[in-house]
Parts: sequence; structure tokens; C-alpha cells
Amino acid sequence: MKRPSAVAILGCGTVGGATAALLLSQRSMLAEKTGLDIELRYIVDKDFSHAESLKLDPGLFETDLDTVLADDEIVAVVELIGGTGIARTLTEKILKSGKRVVTANKALLAKHGAELMAVARKAGVSISFEASCGGGIPILRALYDGILPNRIDAFYGIVNGTCNYILTEMMQKGNSYEEALKEAQAAGLAEADPTLDVTGGDSAHKLAIMSSLAFAQQVNLDSVPVQGIDSLKLIDLNFGRELGYVVKLLAIAQREEAGISLRVRPAFISTEHPLAWVSGPFNAVSVYGHAVGHTMYYGRGAGGSPTASAVTADIISSCMGTADTIFSTLNIWPDRTKKAVLLPQEDIQGRYYVRLMVEDKPGVFAQIAGILGENQISLSSVLQKEPYNDKADSVPVVITTHSVREGNLRKALAALDKLPVVREPSICIEILDEHEEIFA
Repeated sequence: MKRPSAVAILGCGTVGGATAALLLSQRSMLAEKTGLDIELRYIVDKDFSHAESLKLDPGLFETDLDTVLADDEIVAVVELIGGTGIARTLTEKILKSGKRVVTANKALLAKHGAELMAVARKAGVSISFEASCGGGIPILRALYDGILPNRIDAFYGIVNGTCNYILTEMMQKGNSYEEALKEAQAAGLAEADPTLDVTGGDSAHKLAIMSSLAFAQQVNLDSVPVQGIDSLKLIDLNFGRELGYVVKLLAIAQREEAGISLRVRPAFISTEHPLAWVSGPFNAVSVYGHAVGHTMYYGRGAGGSPTASAVTADIISSCMGTADTIFSTLNIWPDRTKKAVLLPQEDIQGRYYVRLMVEDKPGVFAQIAGILGENQISLSSVLQKEPYNDKADSVPVVITTHSVREGNLRKALAALDKLPVVREPSICIEILDEHEEIFA
């Protein structure tokens, strides 16, 4: 048994408390597995009410980070305070002191990852962040270790449990978005202010981090197109079901000849797609490599205990020294890679679902078909429904396309929306097919 490897936790909220509890309760088991005696020496915070509710040892409580950094036996500090303000300042301070950093802070890594990694490299230490992207799912380890020999051609991720829960409620129970959101909040699966989740921002953070490692290119978060689920209507989910699709909020990354295509948006996928059965608060990421083909990583994407599992795995790597080796050796980290060439959203090639609310009279579809034809939009199917009741002044027309350039489709929809016979703004949802396995 090696001498104790001392660590500190900065921030004792849900994840910090769960990590502390895991380290303390499983110290013997971890020692048996790793040969390391990992000692939690400090819990650093201003408010210890949550730590006290977990009955953690008050002897661990410390309010002064400098006391921790002055302790030569501290191997790593776990940053779990969140945000990009004080968290960035303190993370830089920890790294410059020569301590390794473990973090679950996706916003911090997505926005300032390259700069923080450069600070870590200059100080001769590492920064580890497995828990930032998939809770307890080891998706980053897969990218920088298990499937590293592969050229990653694409990955599709359900990476926000709040949104997946809401969409599952809408699809399975027929609840409206507003009803499903209230249920998620009542179940503790959505924040009182769910904006970051439902608008796609949280998923965009994770997409930026994962794609930077998958493609070994530095991704600018501000360049990623993002669309959330807060504008989805139950009518479209129901029409999608009739056509054999379910909707998921997806983080999408695809390698193209001219660059990489990134986006976060609700998308229809076939009920036969492996991601279709991922329900409730669970997350999953499908990754396509040129040698391994399709791999999929599934599990709980949030919550104290699952996230603490990933945090603790990084703590072990930091104490063993493997985190330093991986960080210093591999050339896939954002501070060592060139800036990504991101394809414009207009150049995305794909299939789409379109719903129009139109007047129920002869000649309407001829006008629609004319505009679509002018913009090189080829139709795969057309579904027209009866009016909802005798007083309805419009009927839904649902169209699915063959593969088209998104810019052409958006131009056509803008023209359709101006037609007098079109009563509401058009709805457009991407249809994402299973990525083709390319063994080369």
C-alpha cells in the first residue's frame, strides 16, 4: 500500500457531497482495487449546510483555499462549484500552485478549456473532466482511450436528462411541453429555471467538449448552432409517430470533407434507431469509428451519485499518475490542436419533416410544390389531415423530404410562409438517419 494520496473537494453541493461520501465510505474498497490510499483531507466551501445534512466529518471543513494549496501532500483538488466566473479564477489558481484539477464543470471547459489546459501544461500538472459530459457514462475515456485508434466519423448524443424526460413524457403520455416540464420540476429533474437545459445550452457545452476530443480540433462554442425543445408542439410529435419516428434533443457531430458539422436540435429518429429507446432521465451517445463501427454508451447522465462515480475515477487517475501521462502525451487536447473548420448550418445535407397549416381549398398543394421544386426540394412523402372541426380554417400538411441542402429548404420555407394560403409559420424538424458504418 502506498502512502495516502490526499485530495480536496472545492464546493459541497449535490455532486460534491456525493463525491465526498463515496471517497469516505469506499476508501478500503478503492485501496484494494488500486493500491492507493486516497484520503479526503479537505472540503472547501463557504456554507456547509449540505455537508452537515450528509453527516460528513466537520473536521474536513475548510473555508480557506490557500490552506489547501499550501499543503504539500494534496495531489488533486476537485472543482465542483460550477459556473465560469469564480470557478475559472480558482481553477487557474489551483493549477498554478502545482495541484492537479478534477472538474465536472462543462460550461467552464466548453468556454475556457484550451486556456486552462495551457495553464495546467505550463505548471506540469493535468486537468481531468470525465464527469463534465455524461454524468456517470465514461464517454470521454472512450474517446481518448478505448476507441482512440479510430477516425471518428460521427456521434449523436442524448446528453441532457431533463430534456429527455420531458420528451419521453410528451411522446408516451401525450402531455404538452408545459405539462411535461411541470412534471419534471416536481420530480426534481428540472431546475426552477430550466432555461439552460430546455434551450439546448447545456447540450451545446457537452457537444463542444466531446467534439474537440473526437475530432482533435479546437471548437468554438459560440459557433455551434443551438435549438432547444421549448418550441416543440405535441401535434408534430404525434405526426412523427405516425411516420415511424420519435423526437430527441440531440447533440450532433459529423465529419465532412470540408470540415465538421455540429448542431444541437430536436430531431426525429426512427423507432428502430438505438437511441430511440433511451427514455426518461437517461443519456446515451452513439459514436461511429472507421475501424470499430458503431459503439454506444448509455447510463445516467446526471445526479449526485452517478456523477460522483466519474469524478472519483478521475481522482484515481490523478493519484496514480495516469492522468498526467495521458494529458502530457496525447495531442488531442484543445490547447494542442488547431481551430476547427465548422460547416455553415446552411450546408447541412439531410432529410426533414415539414408541417404547414394551409387553407383547405383546391390548388394549394400546387403552390407548395412549385416553391419546393424551385429550391430543389425533393419530397419523400406527403400527409394531409382533415380539418380538426367544422370551424377550423386550416388543415395540416406534413411533408418529408429526401436529402436536401438545409439552406435551400430554409429559403423555400421562408417563401411558403409568405403565401396567403399558409396560415401559420412552418415547422421544420430534421430527420436523422442511422449513420453509415464506413470501414476503411
